[in-house]
Amino acid sequence: MILHSISTGTGEPIILLHQGLQTGDTDFQEQREAFSKVYQVIQVDLRGHGKSVTNDFDDYFEKSAVDLSETLNYLEIEKAHIVGSSLGSLVGLVFAKRFPNKVKSLVITGIFPEQPENWDQLLAEQTAVQNKVIEEKETVDYLNTIHQGDWVGLLKFSQQNNWYPFEETKDLSSLSMPTLFLVGEENPAEVIGAMIYPKQNKNIHVAVIPFAGHLPQWQQPEIFNSILEKFLQYTK
Repeated sequence: MILHSISTGTGEPIILLHQGLQTGDTDFQEQREAFSKVYQVIQVDLRGHGKSVTNDFDDYFEKSAVDLSETLNYLEIEKAHIVGSSLGSLVGLVFAKRFPNKVKSLVITGIFPEQPENWDQLLAEQTAVQNKVIEEKETVDYLNTIHQGDWVGLLKFSQQNNWYPFEETKDLSSLSMPTLFLVGEENPAEVIGAMIYPKQNKNIHVAVIPFAGHLPQWQQPEIFNSILEKFLQYTK
């Protein structure tokens, strides 16, 4: 599946992979503005989001990795920096494992390095919040505006007990490219990766961003951008 994408700027390509229920256009806006001055910034709509319309959410991460590979081929990009947030990080991580020759560097943020002991509770709380979203007309109208496909199906997919690819996030030892694990300090279940991942792989660098949680690119964009820029310079 060729993903819908928007491209800004010229230079080395950076692929920005958005969080769940956002799109290439609505997420990473400050990063697009900052990095398109030096890089070619490409923001894709992941499978089932925005204009990348599908109702097929089975084997989501495997198919999304193939989608991204096919999209890079279509765009005639041999290798790119991959930067993800939350759902986008999960897709980026699986892509980097399956297609390492296409990844110059990998940046992941907003992921669980291991399954939390209270996963069932967290999932139930998330489901309750999502079900309320479906009842809010203003929110529904907005999501209908930015998504051409079945965004409710995406919600149902993420409410399944086994939807999260913990088998992928718990072990990053196979990653051969420079990798940056960026994490907000306010989410202990994510911060644990700052201790786990560098022990698995010498290619992995970590940065803990203060006064931020699950979405540091939104909550502390200046710090996020500064760290990302230093990392990208390091990979040259």
